[in-house]
Amino acid sequence: MEKFAVILFNSNNYVMWAAKLLRKSSFYYKVVGIPRELSSDCGYCVQIKLDETEKIEEMLKDTGIVYNRIEPMP
Repeated sequence: MEKFAVILFNSNNYVMWAAKLLRKSSFYYKVVGIPRELSSDCGYCVQIKLDETEKIEEMLKDTGIVYNRIEPMP
């Protein structure tokens, strides 16, 4: 069974910028609502495959897209 993680951001603008970057890559991603187990805030995050976390994290840092944290999907 495939495992997923979510990237949490401080702003929905960063979610959209990350999605635009990932759209141009070969990585799986999906913009989803933040799971209630991770935050009570309304908003969005980016779901990714857990095994691609390190590569995506490096890509985000290289392009200057700021994120809060990356968490495994509950």
